[in-house]
Amino acid sequence: MTSPQHPSPILLKLENLSVEFAKGAQRVRAVANVGLQIRAGQTLGLVGESGSGKSTLGRAILKLVPIKQGTISFDGQEIQGLSSSSMRPLRRQMQMVFQDPSLNPRQRAGDMLNEVLDTHQLHQGTVRQARIHELLELVGLKPEHASRFPHEFSGGQKQRLGIARALATESKFIVADEPLSALDMSIQAQIVNLLIRLKSQLGLTLLFISHDLDVIEYLCDHVVVMYLGRVMESAPTAELFENPRHPYTQALLAAAPIPDPSQPAPIVVLHGEPPSPLNPPSGCVFRTRCAHATSQCSEHIPELHNLGNDHAAACLRLDDF
Repeated sequence: MTSPQHPSPILLKLENLSVEFAKGAQRVRAVANVGLQIRAGQTLGLVGESGSGKSTLGRAILKLVPIKQGTISFDGQEIQGLSSSSMRPLRRQMQMVFQDPSLNPRQRAGDMLNEVLDTHQLHQGTVRQARIHELLELVGLKPEHASRFPHEFSGGQKQRLGIARALATESKFIVADEPLSALDMSIQAQIVNLLIRLKSQLGLTLLFISHDLDVIEYLCDHVVVMYLGRVMESAPTAELFENPRHPYTQALLAAAPIPDPSQPAPIVVLHGEPPSPLNPPSGCVFRTRCAHATSQCSEHIPELHNLGNDHAAACLRLDDF
């Protein structure tokens, strides 16, 4: 973890980023005016309920979906306006690990990695073969696994292969989109520890998208909480879990299981389901489920308010509770 006194340089910065999709005759704003930054070597956790815009934001960062407005800067270079050919060198540095690795059932593991290396014109001949074996070992697989087909791997091994595929280009930034949700608890722990080891060993920077707050607390340096496409709160991990300021963050933490049953559960209840993004509430998008909402909350969209210590929250009533 980076020392606050000696922060590493900013690797990724988003400003006022919005993403819209067409839904029939309507436009759906999946991500609305999001700003965040990730420092080199940092793991930033992105949390929120389904439909909060987490995965869309991750894909927008890698230019897998078009953005409506805003800027994306990677390693000091603005990338949102780059052509496919101009983006190609950056593709090596920015990769994604998906919830489902989507492995080709007719392709052996070694051939999958070879395909990535061939696409980016990395290594040749015996050097490439050695690199494929190195990648397999890097993620806890064996060189002989290169000859196996996907149906011969367990779920955890498939995800390890997906991670190896993302590392094949010697990437330095990885978006991990719910990479644990399809795995058993014991396998989840193995993959989390693998990511921690790879981060330390390779100097990786991670954007980790998840709904599992326990994993977020264990793995991440900083956390951003999203709701209906907007950032509700952003803070260093320990600060967010010890002192959540936004009512939505408080409700998410209150809903998480408590390991010690002797400890009383926080009395914060999150009622109902998120509104449809086709018809979001006016003003604060969380107001329809917030116990603290007033008429003012329906009239104004709250901006992120700096609370100090790299902690910010978007709420009109922060001074009242």
